[in-house]
Amino acid sequence: MDLLLRLKEDLRAELERDILPFWEQRMQDGRGGFHGRIDGRGSLVPDAPKGAILNARILWTFAAAFRSLGDPACADVARHAFLQIRDRFYDPVFGGIWWSLDAEGRPLDTKKQFYAIAFAIYGLAEYYRAVGEREALDLAVRLYRDIEAHSRDTTVRGGYLEAAQRDWTPIADMRLSEKDRNDAKTMNTHLHILEGYTALYRVWPDEELRRSLTELVSLFLERIVRPDGHLGLFFDEEWRSQSETVSFGHDIEASWLLWETAEVLGDPELLTRVRSCSMRLAEAAAEGLQGDGSMIYESDPATGLRDADRHWWVQAETVVGCLNQWQLRGETAWLERAVACWDFIRKQLRCPDGEWYWSIRADGAPNTEDDRAGFWKCPYHNGRMCLEVLTR
Repeated sequence: MDLLLRLKEDLRAELERDILPFWEQRMQDGRGGFHGRIDGRGSLVPDAPKGAILNARILWTFAAAFRSLGDPACADVARHAFLQIRDRFYDPVFGGIWWSLDAEGRPLDTKKQFYAIAFAIYGLAEYYRAVGEREALDLAVRLYRDIEAHSRDTTVRGGYLEAAQRDWTPIADMRLSEKDRNDAKTMNTHLHILEGYTALYRVWPDEELRRSLTELVSLFLERIVRPDGHLGLFFDEEWRSQSETVSFGHDIEASWLLWETAEVLGDPELLTRVRSCSMRLAEAAAEGLQGDGSMIYESDPATGLRDADRHWWVQAETVVGCLNQWQLRGETAWLERAVACWDFIRKQLRCPDGEWYWSIRADGAPNTEDDRAGFWKCPYHNGRMCLEVLTR
């Protein structure tokens, strides 16, 4: 228990003294909303575009922090983020969430990426849970219905398509980012729709939403988790796998998010199935654990290539995923893994002037080329890590 208490004390301090102050003090933009980017050396880029994912993740983080810590300053930041989604990111003509705004807060990329809409649901549902603002719940439900109407594959194949144009018509380039494949269905989008829907179901236990959420879990169990315990990453519309790449961070993240969803749904049979799957995913992810406690990024069995960088989000999800396995199994080794990964973060990944580096290179050098804060670098993974430890 000494290990657990130390972890709790360390992560409360990390959240309250480092993560939350960085985003509250350095990222709020006097023009409205939040700045789009702080580069890897800690310099503000005031003309950077503002991403929907960044804004939604700030909303979730500060709403969840307010619910956990009771600090009114967190509620203020969360409300600021909520107003940006309501007034700036929401498309008043076609519905859904725009992908990005320019630095002044005007629509920039108006495509509908369902991954981003799912994160808006996630943040809005948590904000409603924290402060009880009905308008946030109503908007989350509206966005849920947008996903069901425009992304869901209603054929026997099931699942969700990646993206659409502003008016929901098909779009040629469905990629989430430049490094991704242009495939119709991805694990990543399904994982975060699952996450958003779970948060919404907690505060809005609608029967149709319950069916959608249950079907999402079944998709993971039957189509997305591979026989070797790793997640498949990219699929065509028929669920044929398009890649053999292993993402250790997504494996460990899914191991606890799937269990969280099964707990929220509360179906005993589903809990049994997900418990077994969660253990398999965590064991597969553990192939990426290193002697210093960290988790490497990914590998590709087809090519033999291995990305041994230690990305910030992978380390955060490793702490939570290993802690979750300790709770499921009662095996101290998993708690020790969680603490070892936190020790790696504490010693190597934290920046001297706030937040975390994007990654530590395979050679041990901090990565100062990729963002400290930006389109993808948000307070959600590391903030959630701290909050999960405090809650658990």
